[in-house]
Amino acid sequence: MAAFLTRTHRIEWGQCDPAGIVFAPRFIDMFAESSILLFEAAGLPRKRDMLAQLGVAGFPLVDLQVRFGFPASYGDVVTIEADAPVFGNSSFTIAHRITLGDRICVEGTEKRVWTVAAPDRPGGLQAMRVPEAVRARFIR
Repeated sequence: MAAFLTRTHRIEWGQCDPAGIVFAPRFIDMFAESSILLFEAAGLPRKRDMLAQLGVAGFPLVDLQVRFGFPASYGDVVTIEADAPVFGNSSFTIAHRITLGDRICVEGTEKRVWTVAAPDRPGGLQAMRVPEAVRARFIR
């Protein structure tokens, strides 16, 4: 995986189960935060500003594939990587990997959909093609 975004993260007590290892869903939270940071790293505004400036309502998760490997524990400093999105029409898939040293703790993919407010359903959402200006930010 050729990471577009790489960051480090110290495992917090609240991310762990009673045995002191990361509770599996917390890894998914780390993926989600990396997805947001990935867009910022590409030069887009912070998420709350992006929502206002680009008219996007969000990008909900519609598919998740995860493979767990080596456990991480309280106080460990892990490396979190996120690859550039692979764009469909309104969807995009991001590959993630979290490692502790040279060991893979977890790796997987998130598929998300670019959504806007549905004009015919107050409070509803509808999929929209990811704007070309957003796609262009991820071309190396």
